[in-house]
Amino acid sequence: MPKYLWRVSYFPEGAHGLLAEGGTARQAAITEMVESVGGQVESCYFAFGEDDLFVIGDVPDDVAAAALAIRTAAAGAAVSHTVRLLTPAQVDEAVALDVTYRPPT
Repeated sequence: MPKYLWRVSYFPEGAHGLLAEGGTARQAAITEMVESVGGQVESCYFAFGEDDLFVIGDVPDDVAAAALAIRTAAAGAAVSHTVRLLTPAQVDEAVALDVTYRPPT
């Protein structure tokens, strides 16, 4: 199953919800959302800086990942940036492919 990193930044409304519910409740809600599309959460960390939350997990495919991003955006409490992650073995496969490339001149 593909692995993803979600970088999340809260809008004021989302931050107010986090203040009201706490981090554990938010993690449970995120886990429920990811599981609802057939995925699983590997880790969930809150942070400070440009991003407020990092979630790593697996979902069946890019369509499921897009569904999560669309639902998050539609709720209006946060913005989520989805990053598709690759294993070292997948990178080995990628570098072994014969690719025709000409750099711009």
